[in-house]
Amino acid sequence: MATFISVPLKKSSEVDLVKPLSKFVTATYPVGEDQVEYLRAVEELNKLRKSALGRPLDKHESSLEILLRYYDQLCAVEPKFPFAENQLPLTFTWKDAFDKGSLFGGSVKLALASLGYEKMCVLFNVGALASQIASEQNLDNDEGLKAAAKFYQLASGAFAHIKDNVLSALNREPTMDISPETVGTLSQIMLSQAQEVFVLKATADKMKDAIIAKLANQAADYYGDAFKQCQYKENLPKYFYFQEVLPVLAAKHCMMQANAEMHQAALANQKKRFGEEIARLQHATELVKTVASRYDEYVNVKDLSDKISRALAAAKKDNDFIYHDRVPEVKDLEHIGKASLVKATPIQNPLSQKFTDLFEKMVPMEVQKSVSMANQRKADMVNRLVGSLKEATNLCNGVLASLNLPAALEDLSGDSVPQSILEKSRAVVQQGGLQSIEQLIKDLPELLQRNREILDESLKMLDDEENTDSELRAKFNQRWNRTPSGDLYKSLRAEGSNFRNVLDKAVQADQVVRERYNAHCDMIALLCKSENELNSAIPSANPAKTLQGSEVVNVLKGLLSQLDGVKREREVLEGEIKAVTFDMTTKFLQALAQDGAINEEALSVTELDNHYGNYTQRVQQSLRSQEDLLAKIQTSHQEFAALKQSNTEANEREEVLKKLASAHDSYVEISSNLKEGTKFYNDLTEILLKFQNKCSDIVFARKTERDELLKELQQSIAREPSAPSFSVPAYQSNPAAPTAAGTTPAAPGPTPAPRTVFAASTSTPATPAPPPTNPNQPPAASATPTGPSQAQGPPYPTYQGYPGFYQMPMAYNPYAYGQYNMPYVPYPGQGQAGYPGAPPAQQPYPYPQQPPQQQYYPQQ
Repeated sequence: MATFISVPLKKSSEVDLVKPLSKFVTATYPVGEDQVEYLRAVEELNKLRKSALGRPLDKHESSLEILLRYYDQLCAVEPKFPFAENQLPLTFTWKDAFDKGSLFGGSVKLALASLGYEKMCVLFNVGALASQIASEQNLDNDEGLKAAAKFYQLASGAFAHIKDNVLSALNREPTMDISPETVGTLSQIMLSQAQEVFVLKATADKMKDAIIAKLANQAADYYGDAFKQCQYKENLPKYFYFQEVLPVLAAKHCMMQANAEMHQAALANQKKRFGEEIARLQHATELVKTVASRYDEYVNVKDLSDKISRALAAAKKDNDFIYHDRVPEVKDLEHIGKASLVKATPIQNPLSQKFTDLFEKMVPMEVQKSVSMANQRKADMVNRLVGSLKEATNLCNGVLASLNLPAALEDLSGDSVPQSILEKSRAVVQQGGLQSIEQLIKDLPELLQRNREILDESLKMLDDEENTDSELRAKFNQRWNRTPSGDLYKSLRAEGSNFRNVLDKAVQADQVVRERYNAHCDMIALLCKSENELNSAIPSANPAKTLQGSEVVNVLKGLLSQLDGVKREREVLEGEIKAVTFDMTTKFLQALAQDGAINEEALSVTELDNHYGNYTQRVQQSLRSQEDLLAKIQTSHQEFAALKQSNTEANEREEVLKKLASAHDSYVEISSNLKEGTKFYNDLTEILLKFQNKCSDIVFARKTERDELLKELQQSIAREPSAPSFSVPAYQSNPAAPTAAGTTPAAPGPTPAPRTVFAASTSTPATPAPPPTNPNQPPAASATPTGPSQAQGPPYPTYQGYPGFYQMPMAYNPYAYGQYNMPYVPYPGQGQAGYPGAPPAQQPYPYPQQPPQQQYYPQQ
């Protein structure tokens, strides 16, 4: 029967998925088995893309399976990686499937950093390859018919899905092949062909004529709709593909309608309506004649035409000799019913029955973000509890140092170093003394400067690319149709600004630590000396041995012992708080599966209360215990100070001991702060390096996109006409020059066969008429043509500037003769008026003879 329509595949440029995806995996997941597995999956994904798009695909179901697997994998991986232009820049470049370009301009293509764009283009190839596989099926057997119907419906569903989702997936104007208008038309064409396959199957299964008539009438209706979409949508016919498809759709509309009329005529015969039978067969005959006269080079209608002719001849013979039933007009016939057995296959993942997710263990980005936020809440909770404990400990040490405890109780002799001071001195020496602190303070500016340089270099890359983008946008104006760099870099610049604020605050914190060190460095240096040097530096005082064994001293020692017990319990509690671990991934995955969204705050707060509620109560109890003990210690110390002998030497000694105790506490805190600062700067360096890599990747992607866009602009400029259009002079549009008086007119050359004869009158522009959609309305081709009575070409629409449609005189085209089997016409030697200023007949032009030129065109 008629040829089936298939869609060409889109072609894609090669894309390296390994480098950017591997960077994200190594930056997001810690070193371990999961990271190794994810990196291996990235390699497999890259191989799968090369198999699906990097080589020619056979028209076989195995090739379609590869495309389906790649599309399913894209859908599965989309929520697990941050595929965004300013996060994970992967630029996908695809060529237009229909626009083959020109000699100078090249084909039309579009490069976008969008996974949605990749998905739409892959799905287009799924529909295209399904249409090609369906067109290759053997329709003479039942298996081939079933397979063709399945693949045509899959193709229709794929194109329909693109129509509904392409604009939201791209957020910009797509290429014409995946525009909603184009893929909507392709979906309708595929659905029409699927319905036609069911007509063929019903015919092969010898189903009732009433059923086949309804199926065929529905197929004709589908083809009519597809024809209208191709004909009346302004952006479709400029594709040569749709200009070739248009006559096939028109032919199939007529053929399916003729088929429906033929089977409805058989049904009329069964009901003894012989006049209706003849009327329907006559209408079917007119339809197939229309196809034979207009579309003979596209479809073969001979078998159907012969079948209808035989049936019509037999019906007329029987009616003329036997029944003498009145033949009604076509417009008076009842409408044939319709029955659709096809629908576009819905696109639901997974499309492949053999699909397995390469990143099955990797959680979606939404879950990753929720887990990250939950971990941040957990870290805030731990920091708050531990910070409360440390703050209470520092307060306790400060109060004891101001009271010179426990040194005052140990220094009753007044001429030796108290044991607590000696322990503090040994602790300072073991931690490195002044040298360790000075080295840490010396390293901080270098670490700070390194981080500043990384941040400045990262922002400079963004500035340079943005300036280049602005210059090209100003140069090309509306043609520079990509996202402005200023808009794209907003999040990165906000992130960079945040880093700069963090560095500024860190500088202020460093200054506070340095000032504190300067205030205590002398006493810290004293603590670093030996016991004898330390004893010599501490003033001696009169002995207070009378207080040894007193009730007040015993009470103070007991309170200090209890306070030490609270501190030890606090250290254990701090370790337990830091050791708490729990994973919110499972809860978030369950919430996402059940509700389609994650209420991270509610879930995290509930889980934190479950794990840290008891620790919060214990921390509060520890703070209350310390507060009570400190109050009692201060009261007892007042009694101790009143009993203790007071003089100038004793006051000086007590003041020095207080400073030494305070210096020890300050040393511990300063050392801890400096180590935290060093770790902070080193950690920040890693974060800034990742930020720099992110800026570098997006700038590189933008540069690649910029080069592609510049190349496209150059090609589009090359395709533009170099001069405005002009009108051809009137004398050049005449077939021959005016004849001179008294001469015989030259014989006119042969007129080329017109390619389009759709207009009812010569005054109407030559535009293709839609096929008859009303079965009772006779086709337009039944009108008597005014041109030559020969088979006409397909109903090509005429477009301004389309090559081959200028009705130029044949004498002006030396290469046209020989085409369309036209004879060469000799130039008329007599009767033709010469060009003004030409030499007399039979005399050469007074120009030097040129050597014979090489023939660049083949001889016809």
